Amino acid sequence: MPDLAPKITPCIWFDQNNAEEAVAFYDSVFGNVRLVSVIRNGTHGPGPKGSVLAGAFEIAGQRIEFINGGPAFRLSEAFSLAVRCDSQAEIDRLWDALVADGGERAPCGWLKDRFGVSWQIVPRVLYEMHEDPDPARADRVMQAMLQMRKLDIAALERAYAGG
Repeated sequence: MPDLAPKITPCIWFDQNNAEEAVAFYDSVFGNVRLVSVIRNGTHGPGPKGSVLAGAFEIAGQRIEFINGGPAFRLSEAFSLAVRCDSQAEIDRLWDALVADGGERAPCGWLKDRFGVSWQIVPRVLYEMHEDPDPARADRVMQAMLQMRKLDIAALERAYAGG
């Protein structure tokens, strides 16, 4: 059977043996998560026989590998998953769900979920505003964004317009 996996995929290292729980959580938040594969520990470990060692899931069409690697390495903001949102309602829903039950809010649309995975919950229109050839508009948007945690599309649009 041919391997249909993309050549390059991100891989998330979970340190609490909770990758399965994280995948179920992401499905509850996004509603379009598909478990692609699971590799279980055998007789010689490294974890208890039958427990999940590694695998892959797809979220919104993006394949992500995972491993229950233990506490040797920690996730950081150096790696994040960026979600381009089409509305304030989508931003609000995803932000609130991902920070629930122990997540952490961070500046500029960033957050950490309860598993330690960093996310950027960003309005799609923000990319267009930042890329505007008028540096004054882009700068106003940047200044407004730097004052926010969860991003507010209406406030960003006001800054973009000069208000």
